[in-house]
Amino acid sequence: MKVKLDDVDGDIVKDNDTYILTDNNYLNNLTYSRTFLKPGKKTNGHSHENEEEVYIFTEGYALMQIDTEYHHANKGDVFLIKAGEFHRVFNKHEKFPCAFTCIFQKYDRESDTAKY
Repeated sequence: MKVKLDDVDGDIVKDNDTYILTDNNYLNNLTYSRTFLKPGKKTNGHSHENEEEVYIFTEGYALMQIDTEYHHANKGDVFLIKAGEFHRVFNKHEKFPCAFTCIFQKYDRESDTAKY
């Protein structure tokens, strides 16, 4: 299956005042996901005890928190997140969205906690 960084060719799994999440679950073990983070919003942030994750920024400007470090995130930036590292994204723009694509081990999105 061929996909793009800015179009994961999946299903919308969450759509609220903060973001729109689209997941492609074509693979057996990995989810290819896109987050469209609305202006001035931030993700809740989380960590995964035993799983790593890749974030690829595709639109806008954001601030990426990994544990206690903060990094500017622009289109084309890629962040490699080790297991156990807390991570969160802040959309620093008040008028424009930001978007990023993630690759991670599949888990139950219905749960409040990412359990693998």
